[in-house]
Amino acid sequence: MTYKAIIFDMDGVIVDTEKFYYQRRENFLRDFYQLSIDHLPPKFFIGGNMKNTWQAVLGDKYHSYDIEKISKEYLEYKQQHPLPYQELLFKAIPSTLQKLNQSHPLALASSSSIADIERCLSVNQLSQYFKYKLSGDDFKESKPNPEIYLKAAELLQVAPRDCLVIEDSEKGITAGKDAGMTVFAIRDSLYDLDQSAADQLIDSTDEIFSLI
Repeated sequence: MTYKAIIFDMDGVIVDTEKFYYQRRENFLRDFYQLSIDHLPPKFFIGGNMKNTWQAVLGDKYHSYDIEKISKEYLEYKQQHPLPYQELLFKAIPSTLQKLNQSHPLALASSSSIADIERCLSVNQLSQYFKYKLSGDDFKESKPNPEIYLKAAELLQVAPRDCLVIEDSEKGITAGKDAGMTVFAIRDSLYDLDQSAADQLIDSTDEIFSLI
């Protein structure tokens, strides 16, 4: 099939961030609120946006907390503890994006904040490859809701059926498929993710060229 546009997720696809995200989240909740997230597996958080997970984190105590206050404090904590995006960049990404950009318009659709997206792309000198950058914060619901991918297709002026999505998480794969797109997923070997809905599993983004 010939794809007219390619849309990338960020975390787990461009940068290997999931372990760092989990540890930062765990440290914040423990140090500020004496809360544990041991009752939730790491894969619960992968591909999602924190604004949609407070209910699961807090459980029966959810209504006892000021969620807006916690969210603001967590945002400040994240800013004080930024991820080392240069160290976490997957090796194949720069050459993959450079080559793909010569033949396809590219967009990035991530559940991360736009500040994190811009910082990740900037420090790794990747911003120029993406025509559009969409953040989960810009949508009422994050992945697995397909809205972010549908919006990316709209901006790219390409029909969803002509878009290829590069993902890794269960939520992201579901979002891409529900948007009516083809989804290639970076194969998971750590978190027991259900990636069965993906059209193709790949070990690295440089495998894309032999498949499109």
